[in-house]
Amino acid sequence: MSMEWHGWQAGQNSMMRASDADRERAADVLKAAFAEGRLNKPAYDERLARVYDAGTYGELSTLLADLPQGPVPVFRPPMYQPPPQMYPPPQMHAVPHTFWAAPPPAVTTNTWATGALVCGLLTPVTMGITAVPAVVLGHAARAAIARTGERGDGSAVTGLVLGYAAIVFWVMIIAFGVLGAAAGG
Repeated sequence: MSMEWHGWQAGQNSMMRASDADRERAADVLKAAFAEGRLNKPAYDERLARVYDAGTYGELSTLLADLPQGPVPVFRPPMYQPPPQMYPPPQMHAVPHTFWAAPPPAVTTNTWATGALVCGLLTPVTMGITAVPAVVLGHAARAAIARTGERGDGSAVTGLVLGYAAIVFWVMIIAFGVLGAAAGG
C-alpha cells in the first residue's frame, strides 16, 4: 500500500521529524480503522499512545503499515431502476410531513351569541323576562365577533330578533291592556 502523506514510506524520509499535524493525521487513520472494526479497543489504545509519542515518519509508518490510509472503495451492486415513465414520479414536498406546522386552532363560537340565542328562545316560556338579556347579549356578541372573528353572528342576530320581537309583543300587550282598561273603565 502506498502512503500518501508527507513521505511516510520507510526509506529516505523515515528519520525525518514528524510534526503535530502528522501525528494528528495518523491518529485519524487509527480512529477510522477502529470505527471500521479493523482494530479492537486495546490495539487502538496502544497504537494511539504510540502515535502521540512518535518522533519520526518511520515510527508513524510502522504503526500504520497494516491499515488503509484513505477511503476504501466499497463494491455496491447496481440497484434496479424501473424504466422511465413506468411509474409516476414520487411527490416531493418542500417540507417533510413531520415538520409541517400545526393546523390553526379551530374558530370558536362566541359564547355571548349562544347566550343571546338561548335567551331569545326562552322569551315565550319566561313571558318576556329574558328578552332584554337577549338584546344586550346579542349586541355585545356582534361587537365581539367583529373584533375577534369568532363564529356565531347568526346566533347573535337570531337572539336580537327574538328579543326585540318579545319586547314589542309585551309592550303592545301592556299598551292594549292599559288602553282597554281606560276605555272600559
